[in-house]
Amino acid sequence: MHYEETGPSDGEPVVLMHGWGCDHTTVRSIASVLDKRMRVLSVDLPGHGLSSEPNDVWGVEDFTSFVEKFISELNLGNPVLIGHSFGGRIAILLSSRRPIKKVVLIDAAGIKPKRGLGYYRKIYFFKAIKKSVRIIYGKEKGERIIDKWRSKKGSADYRNSSPVMRAVMSKCVNEDLKHVMPKIKASTLLMWGENDTATPLSDAKTMECLIPDAGLVAFPDCGHYCFLDNPIGFRAVIAEFLKKELNPKSYD
Repeated sequence: MHYEETGPSDGEPVVLMHGWGCDHTTVRSIASVLDKRMRVLSVDLPGHGLSSEPNDVWGVEDFTSFVEKFISELNLGNPVLIGHSFGGRIAILLSSRRPIKKVVLIDAAGIKPKRGLGYYRKIYFFKAIKKSVRIIYGKEKGERIIDKWRSKKGSADYRNSSPVMRAVMSKCVNEDLKHVMPKIKASTLLMWGENDTATPLSDAKTMECLIPDAGLVAFPDCGHYCFLDNPIGFRAVIAEFLKKELNPKSYD
């Protein structure tokens, strides 16, 4: 796994995790808020940036175990976890099962979206088409045809992913983490764009209710990348939340 380390080596460690289809450079502006005083490790999650793809179809558990091993290998102890979007999924699961200093979830995924009847009609239709294509063209050629069709019909994140990462994305998107949120003991800051359509504000409000020590800050006129849409407001809020970690001598 590739990662970028910035800040003093003796600073409070922070593991910074980007969203799906991005890499550590996407969240570099967040690192720049913290790395004057904190040791920031901005990772390229497997299958993103300069990190290699998984050999199998990973779920959230696999990504989380991988990051957990990364933390252990570097002897980071109980770091601060910051996760945007997909990175938030990992931060949620990881902080639910081991001691973590603090958690920051930014427009985080982790709640399975509510889907109407139309969605399931499409799913069943697609399953029927897949079965028919495999029968008509054979398994190998049929899979190529199906993958080509998926690449045209899927979301931008899906279309831009490799076949392995498409399967990984499909698996992770359907995992709901609400059941582990009450187990998070660390103080948790939720930072959200009010106009986020990828992970709506209602998700953040659900997380605020389920995570015992959580507080929500929602930014007006911001979308799924609230840290880019309102950088000044974002910097002020996260610096306030992490003020003890940024200025430890003031609290000695």
